[in-house]
Amino acid sequence: MHHRRPTAVNRLFQIFGLFVVSVALLSPSAQASERKKPVAKKHQAQTVSAQRAAVPRKAASAGKAVRATARTAKAPVRVAYEPAKPTFGQMAGLHQVADPLDLKSSVAFVIDQDTNEVLVSKNDHAVLPIASLTKLMTGLLITQAGLPMDEPLTITQDDVDTEKGSRSRLSVGTTLTRGEMLHLALMSSENRAAHALGRTYPGGLDAFVALMNSKARSIGMIDTKYVEPTGLSSRNQSSARDLARLVNVAHGDPVMREFSTSPGYEVAVGQKTLQYNNTNGLVKNPEWTIGLQKTGYISEAGRCLVMQTHIAGRKLIMVFLDSAGKFSRLGDAQRVRHWVESLPALGAKLQAARAG
Repeated sequence: MHHRRPTAVNRLFQIFGLFVVSVALLSPSAQASERKKPVAKKHQAQTVSAQRAAVPRKAASAGKAVRATARTAKAPVRVAYEPAKPTFGQMAGLHQVADPLDLKSSVAFVIDQDTNEVLVSKNDHAVLPIASLTKLMTGLLITQAGLPMDEPLTITQDDVDTEKGSRSRLSVGTTLTRGEMLHLALMSSENRAAHALGRTYPGGLDAFVALMNSKARSIGMIDTKYVEPTGLSSRNQSSARDLARLVNVAHGDPVMREFSTSPGYEVAVGQKTLQYNNTNGLVKNPEWTIGLQKTGYISEAGRCLVMQTHIAGRKLIMVFLDSAGKFSRLGDAQRVRHWVESLPALGAKLQAARAG
């Protein structure tokens, strides 16, 4: 078959067709259709970014009411804020009572041990929870019972705190001597040790608590009640005047003086040696001479402190209850001390003024 060569007209039509196709491909409508997918992806990415950015802003605004404690890929875990519970003293309005020394404790009582002169008195008849000041009575009964101090005592499940859920380094099964338990209870306020001392007392825990209340009445603590030997229960209650009587009696016992004022103490527990420190930082302060002391704290009682100390040549008994701050009870002791030390100088100035 014979093929004809394309004429000039045919070649012109071929070139014109290619030109039409090229123009169609380069037209705005074609370009727009090709850009639809990338534009959609960009818009989607911007939307996701905006959503991610909105999550922290939302969490930040909610942070005024709740506190985020952990975050996961799904959602933040939040814990509602719980304000601290007021102490019994705060609920009774005792902190609203002013005093010349601007003490932070709602209850304060300072007395001269030799003359019974009252130097400071603030809500001293108020009956409040006394926390671990309870352990002074626990220790006093143990030392006066004449029980062997080298007898081994073992911590049991009964000694674990179910009142406040407090922790202890004396795990169930730990065995220490009665003397070691007493030392830890008085010096570092070890709750399981104190409970074990009461539980192992002849007659058991009930007999021991009954003896605590009987001893309190015998020394004139008319406003005092004990329900257990550690102070974890807010039902252990007393007044500042009653506690001053207890400090006076306990100070007469050399074991109570030694154990309560030890700066530190070590005990061997299995293969480990545990170092305990005194809960009262003033016993390590060379400016203080402390003959007996005990601290205490539970939320219902606030920060508490009792001491026998020597200041300006006088033997004083100090009682501070329901102090509104971790270090305020020690600060109150310092404020009282500075005031007592200023008394002789003030007295000399008054006498000089009168003589002139």
